[in-house]
Amino acid sequence: MHLLAKISLVFGLAALGACSVPDGPTGGAAVPMVSPILTTDDAKDRFSFAQPEMARVTHVALNLALDFDAKSVAGSATLDIQAADGADTVVLDSKGLEISSVIDETGEPLPFTVGETVADMGAPVTVTIGDSRQITVIYSAADAEALQWLSPEQTAGGEHPYLLSQGQPTLNRTWIPTQDSPGIRQTWEARIVAPEPLTVVMSGLTSGEPEPAGEGKRAFTFTMDKPVAPYLIAIAAGDIVFQELGPRSGVWTEPVMLERAAAELADTEKMIDAAEKLYGPYRWGRYDMIVLPPAFPYGGMENPVMTFLTPTFIAGDKSLTGLVAHELAHSWSGNLVTNANWADSWLNEGTTSYFENRIIEELYGTRRANQEAALSFADMEEALAENGMDAPITTLHLADAEAVPDGGATGVIYDKGAVFLRTVETIAGREKFDTWLESWFDRHAFEPATSAMFLADMRENLVRGDAELEAKLMLDEWVYQPGLPSNAVRPDPAAFAEVDAAAKTYADARKVDSAAWEKWTAAERQRFLGKLPRELSDAQLAALDRDLGLSGTGNNEVLFLWLELALENRYDPAVPAAEKFLATVGRRKFVSPLFEALMEQGNWGQPIARRIYAKTRPTYHAITQGTVDKLMQ
Repeated sequence: MHLLAKISLVFGLAALGACSVPDGPTGGAAVPMVSPILTTDDAKDRFSFAQPEMARVTHVALNLALDFDAKSVAGSATLDIQAADGADTVVLDSKGLEISSVIDETGEPLPFTVGETVADMGAPVTVTIGDSRQITVIYSAADAEALQWLSPEQTAGGEHPYLLSQGQPTLNRTWIPTQDSPGIRQTWEARIVAPEPLTVVMSGLTSGEPEPAGEGKRAFTFTMDKPVAPYLIAIAAGDIVFQELGPRSGVWTEPVMLERAAAELADTEKMIDAAEKLYGPYRWGRYDMIVLPPAFPYGGMENPVMTFLTPTFIAGDKSLTGLVAHELAHSWSGNLVTNANWADSWLNEGTTSYFENRIIEELYGTRRANQEAALSFADMEEALAENGMDAPITTLHLADAEAVPDGGATGVIYDKGAVFLRTVETIAGREKFDTWLESWFDRHAFEPATSAMFLADMRENLVRGDAELEAKLMLDEWVYQPGLPSNAVRPDPAAFAEVDAAAKTYADARKVDSAAWEKWTAAERQRFLGKLPRELSDAQLAALDRDLGLSGTGNNEVLFLWLELALENRYDPAVPAAEKFLATVGRRKFVSPLFEALMEQGNWGQPIARRIYAKTRPTYHAITQGTVDKLMQ
């Protein structure tokens, strides 16, 4: 049966409740075809205009054509609506969409209004649906913030244009008219027409071979039959090819990058096996990845069945594949169970960061896992110190002022969240904790969640009335209070004992052991650079670069730390390398701090920053542009 027909049948049976259908071939619990809507105050999303308790979108069917010359998409989105008794309107999110008409199932026009634009949110689109439960929005989207259109010169191959999307947190409303809130999960399908010879991939399973669509174009079709947060609908199109990595995994990328990407990702199938061993079956069928051009603004994006990855993780030695483990872990924490709104982003990122480290431990051993956990702990300490231990932004569950899309502090949402779960694991015992976390994923599969739900579930199914354990865990303090609770489990002091001693030696005598550096892991090198004195002379910086080969490293994490240190010290010889890096990498994690380092250097750095940004800004995604624009003010 066609998916739309299935959902229409579900509507007739289930009204506004949840309904289940059997899971796919990977097994596991039944999949709720219509995920529940949470109605408690802490679950409401104030960054969506939607009123899901009255009428909510359950399925999106896209039929779009890509226009690379106009940098636009155009076509239609057919939305299946589930409405409460008496509801005759549905409210959608839109930002910059040009809507020409809305029609019902029979093709009859439906009245709609576009409300007042609200900064950063766009405008509400209110459609009078009457008795209709399926509507089609006919529209176009030009220069959508979620979509980045790359010229051939911005790609590795240099011959064809490229399109990539980044929808999280609230950018998919710039190219899809839907209810753009993480708590309103939706199934979807798509038919995308693109010019030959480009290939299109999406975060859904391919429905077959592309078909001719006339005038040198092809149509690609995709299906996602499991309800996902709408920010997880993603697209990429370009001169891309595929290589299988395992029975359920593979990588897409440009032909000239395929060999390097596949080699770096060779352990992917082992990662999936390790994740399943920890917390239960992988429920999405395939786990494919696409290694994008370097303009992609994030390290990775956990789009279901098609993780988006930056090429900056390719180091040639798999030393940065923790990124892949992180995005894979999101298949449970984030994609399977999703924060209902942006106040609880830590439920996605903190849980995933903890899970990532457990995968690393399974594959690469305790030493590497302890080192990466120690780096994460240091990032958390830096965020706490920078913001202040009493600052509201250092809580996991964010208050309204901080609970904005893409808000919070990375060192808190990711790293403090991971330390919290590591602390619970240590106090409760690993076996007991693992049993509980797997059961959390099972109980709330394909559903939104809140911090309150998470703690209630932990108390009911992990603590189980044990007053002594409850007191030791300090759950409410971890989630609702700023700073770092006193029971925090700290990293293994032996993880970086040698490196920390070398850093102290350098601080005391300005001498470095290049032979030791050669033997160190990527994590150890990052630790060493992070521990160096922040004020160094030109001669000292030149010696470091010469002795350690910092400017020529193939590890982008190490190169970034070196460039940041050099720019903070106004080291002129590092400027050409920094300019080259900023011109070829669009990852916000790297780009923003380097521009910030330059801007903080007053008359020396600000002219350099403005000169470089004038050239590089057009190559960055809107997400990176938005962050750096603020630095330039």
